[in-house]
Amino acid sequence: MGVSRLFFKKNKTKSNVIISSPLNGKIIPLEDVPDPVFSQKMMGDGFAFIPNNGKVLAPIDGTVTQVFPTKHAIGMETKEGVEILLHLGLDTVELNGEGFEITVKAGDKIHTNDSLGTFDLAYLKEKGKETTTVLVFTNFDEKISELKRYDSDEVNAGAQIGELVLK
Repeated sequence: MGVSRLFFKKNKTKSNVIISSPLNGKIIPLEDVPDPVFSQKMMGDGFAFIPNNGKVLAPIDGTVTQVFPTKHAIGMETKEGVEILLHLGLDTVELNGEGFEITVKAGDKIHTNDSLGTFDLAYLKEKGKETTTVLVFTNFDEKISELKRYDSDEVNAGAQIGELVLK
């Protein structure tokens, strides 16, 4: 008489992923971002910020998956497989890396609040670029069942701003 294999199956509990603000500034609704790719959530749901300085911190524990050659965007992934895109400013790809100092590279392990680098807000404005920064979860539909936003308007870099409920 055998004991059911289900009895011995490990109960995998999924933990939520806490998201911290990557910068100091004001959180705005993603729908208010003046770029339809982000405002219509074509890249995924997430957060948008109007930064008040250019220091950029890691919003999660994970791995840097990509730093765009133009340094305007950083891809990251949590250990749970949530893919994150941090896009610094709007239409900033056109600056070809000018005004950005990113200190991480693909493959780097990061922890929440580690420095990722800086970007020059005055330079972006001088060049006619929006400083609005977007943090989106690019595999949202696949990995996330809910994005819980903490009630916040003005935030400091490193402050917890929400959590992801995983599927």
